[in-house]
Amino acid sequence: MMKVQLSDGAELFYIIDDYTDPWTQPETIVLHHGMAKNHKLWYAWIPILAQHYRVVRFDMRGMGQSSVPAPGYPWSLEHFAQDLLELLDQLELPRVHLIGETVGGSIAMRFATLHQDRLLSLAVCTSPVTFDAHERSALAGRRVVIIDASTTPEFKIGEALPPAARPLLRDLGVLDRFNSDRHLPSFGNQSAWGGPTLRNTDFIRDPNGLGWHLDRPRFDTTLREAAQISGAEVRSATHLWTAAREGVSPTKRSCGSFPSKRTTRIPVLPRARNGDH
Repeated sequence: MMKVQLSDGAELFYIIDDYTDPWTQPETIVLHHGMAKNHKLWYAWIPILAQHYRVVRFDMRGMGQSSVPAPGYPWSLEHFAQDLLELLDQLELPRVHLIGETVGGSIAMRFATLHQDRLLSLAVCTSPVTFDAHERSALAGRRVVIIDASTTPEFKIGEALPPAARPLLRDLGVLDRFNSDRHLPSFGNQSAWGGPTLRNTDFIRDPNGLGWHLDRPRFDTTLREAAQISGAEVRSATHLWTAAREGVSPTKRSCGSFPSKRTTRIPVLPRARNGDH
């Protein structure tokens, strides 16, 4: 298995495809995938590109076969760009053609501003200039804050996930990362609603495939980190103390005493008027 170890101990998985004539010295193309994907995204490109270039595909930190950082890792364009720089250094690639798609293109553009001397060319596809600009457009100026009383993921009720969650995870862009977490498969479940009788649900014939027995702390970490990468603010060890609409004085409601926790005040958006969306 081909991996490089970065300065902070993380490992990045990579593959090199080179079908050029052995007596030539081809230039190198580095392919940078986007969020919740891996190096296999570029599979169909290889027969064409590798005839003329040495092609390097790799899995971003936290995705595919690369190592997953500990909870609380400071995700940012700059850190992803630093990962790319260290990959090039360890593979002894002084200058490359860099191609990135979606968020991979955003990272590639940031890398270009920091290390222009390492590039022969840059190509990006459907990539926002920054995460913040993309999210401001998507959220129409709204601010997303995730509040969690705990400091680290811990056991919670909800240890199984049905197959119907698969398209939801795909729409959120976290399905590949979720699959790489290797949750155990679930072939069915039993449930009781409104009475004592258990109802069997078989997942074998479900069009969305099997369900999962969750490693709940890992699952929560995956969703939290995906939210942070998308621009959400995460406040750990925090209880919501007050909430108020803009322009309206808040009414403080005691939630108990939390000497070891932080408290926070979150502004609530005004109620929508007729015709608002």
